[in-house]
Parts: sequence; C-alpha cells; structure tokens
Amino acid sequence: MRLPRLPAIRLPVIRTLIVPTPRAVLALVLAAPVALLLGARMPGAWVAAPLFGAGLLALVLLDGVLAARLIAAKVAAPGEIEVGAAGSLAVLAEFARRPRRAEAALAVDARLAPGGKIVLALTPDAAEGVLSGKAGFTAARRGTGEVIALWLRWTGPLGLGARQHSEDIGAAMRVVPNIGAVRSPALQAFLRDSELGLIARRLRGDGTLFEALAEYQPGMDRRRIDWKVSARHARLHAREYESERNNQITFAFDCGQAMCEPVAGMARLDRAISAALTAAYVALRGGDRVALYGFAARVSLATPFVTGAGGFARLQSAAAALDYEAREPNFTLALASLAARLQRRTLIVVFSDFTDPTSAELMVESIGRLTARHRVLFVTMNDEELEGIAAAPPRDAHGLAMAVTADALLRQRALVVQRLRRLGVDVIAAPYTSIGTRLIDAYLAIRQRGGIG
Repeated sequence: MRLPRLPAIRLPVIRTLIVPTPRAVLALVLAAPVALLLGARMPGAWVAAPLFGAGLLALVLLDGVLAARLIAAKVAAPGEIEVGAAGSLAVLAEFARRPRRAEAALAVDARLAPGGKIVLALTPDAAEGVLSGKAGFTAARRGTGEVIALWLRWTGPLGLGARQHSEDIGAAMRVVPNIGAVRSPALQAFLRDSELGLIARRLRGDGTLFEALAEYQPGMDRRRIDWKVSARHARLHAREYESERNNQITFAFDCGQAMCEPVAGMARLDRAISAALTAAYVALRGGDRVALYGFAARVSLATPFVTGAGGFARLQSAAAALDYEAREPNFTLALASLAARLQRRTLIVVFSDFTDPTSAELMVESIGRLTARHRVLFVTMNDEELEGIAAAPPRDAHGLAMAVTADALLRQRALVVQRLRRLGVDVIAAPYTSIGTRLIDAYLAIRQRGGIG
C-alpha cells in the first residue's frame, strides 16, 4: 500500500550563539599595546598577555551564559503595501528578564530596503521583559517582497558578552501599484461635483449625440442654433447634445529598459501605472470601458475591457502583474497585435520613453499606423536629470561637454514629440508629479469633444 505524499513543511531554522560585544573587543585592543610594552620591559612576564586574553574570553562566555533567556520573537509585517508608499516593520521580543541592551536586524528583499538590510533598536515595552522596535521602509518596486530572516542580539549583565539569535522568517509581502491619487479627497470631490458624478443621468450640453432642442438662452454656443427650427417657431432654438458613454480606452505600457529606469526613487513604469489607474478610475465612473496592455520584447499583458467602478479592482490586480524587462521593446509587434484586438475606435494611451530619435523611429512609425483608425495619446515623463545637467552652469571642460550633450539629447526628444504631433497624436510630456492630472484633463477634453467614438 502506497502512502499518500504529504505536503512539504518549511520549518524555521533557529540558531543561538554567544559573541563578544564591542566593549570586549575594545578592551582586547587597548590591552595589546600594554602587553607589548610589558613584554619589552619584563620578558618573563609575557605569559600575562595570553592569561589576560583567556580571562577576557572566559568573562565573555560567562556574560553570554548569564544573559537573559529569549522566550519568543515575532516580526509583524504588512501583507500588502503600495509601491512608493511608506510602511513599517515591527519586532517584538520577550525575555525571561529585561536584558541590558538589545537590537535587531532584518534581512529583507532588495525591493523593500537598499542593500536588503534593516537595523532597529529594541526598547522596553510596558510588559516586564518585553522589548519592541519599529523601523520604516519604502517599497521601491512592485512584486513580492520577503522578510527573509531575523537577527537578535542582547548583552549580558557585564556588557562583555552577548547572545545572538537568528531565525528564518519567510514572510511574503505583496507590493502593488500605488493608487493613492484615487483615494485623494480632491479627486473624490471632483467626481461628486462634476458631470461624471455618482448618479447616472443624461448629460446635456456637451458631446456629439443629439439629445433635444431647447430655446436658446444667453451663454449658449451660437454654433448650435438650429436656424430652420428657429424660423418655424419665430424664436431661436439650439441643439443640445448628450455626452457619449461606453467609449473604449486602452492603456498600453512599455515595460522595456527605458521605463525601468528610476525617477525620484521609483521606476518610470510604476509612475505610469499609478497615473493610468487614476485616469482609469475616472473613466470607469464615467461609464466608459477600460483595458490594460503591457509589452516589451513580447506582449506580457492584455486584459479584456471592464466596466463600472467595480471593475477597478480587476485592473489594479492586473497592473500588479506587469513585470520589469531590461530589454528593448518591440513596438512593431506589440502595437500591431493591439490593433488586431480592437474591433472599434478606441482611445489608446501609450506610456513610453526614449533617449534619441534613432531608438524612437520604430515607435513613431508604429504609433503613426494606429492613428488611421484610433485616437492615440502618448504620455512620457520629462527627463529631469538631463534638464538639470543642461541648465547647470559648467565649471570645467568636462561639465561643458556634459551640458552640450544633454542639451542635444533634449532637442532630439523635442523633435520626436513634434513628429508625433504632426501624425495627429496627442502628446503629454510633463514631470512625473503632474502626468496623472494632465492625463485626466486630456481624457476629459477628448471625451467632451466626442473624439473617441
């Protein structure tokens, strides 16, 4: 009879050692020149040096044995955190009696802390023998961050020896896209007070769908006056239009090498995802349909269109799966595949970046082919590093060469943007702090003019 296979159980590896403290090391270092001087003046007293070392080692071991006994240690970590947001890790240690001094160190994933290490001091808590500490961190990239291991070190009563306890933790933490802008009171107030409010109603006055005729009032657009109807009724009448709904919006993300570069401590791709999700939330509340599309060397993400505010969670979960790829994007394949998926006119918002016209040539050609059937909005973040180098006064020949090169690259970027605009592409080139609001403004302006459907 074959026994069923049991699932593997990962047991924590716990190790406890006795180690010297910095005070013991300092005592040994200070004793070395004394032992050398004593050996030079009294050669027969050389044996005092090893005896002192042995005695110090015995004190270290004794102090470590007398140190407080650790009862339990616990690490509290959030299960989920948004990229770029501040979080905290807490360590709680319970001892048989309060130790003289204690500190902790955590080995974490590099996306949670530079170098993968967080050090924190433990302070006495309200309960006897309980010490706790908290350390803040900022998640730099999306994915799954892990708290790998915990180290505790606490000294004995003499301060010469310490116990060092290490334990595997293996706590996973999901780093998801940042949607702090969606929760902002300003955006929520805007959605309540604007035409994209909480109550679904027929919106008259803007758009392209004819709704009704109304008597002309001062302030109305004169171009909407229906002169034939006005002649029959001997009064001026104007046409009212209804804002279009159920438009299709696709947010396409370049996940290639250029978008993986950090700007202000966060990858450009993460900045783009946050801006896109904010605009997607506004679009869903306005009755439009939204999809996400990610690509680099190949297509990595293509979601179906979702509708309603309830579909926003699906978009956020899908955006968390967009991975970083240190390769050049294949715009020809990606945008041709996107065009084949779309069955009706769509607003395509492309997030990408480029360094020079040569690398952007295929991008410009591929985006230009989309404009024949779809409305395209291109979003790129200003290169603040290049702008800073170009604007800084040069102090030497090397600085002058860097400023000239940076200025040439900025001119080439402006040339690419100009080429896109000539092809009929709407372009947003702005600092990373304002691309979210600029994107929402551009979407609302296009929607109001009826430029999507």
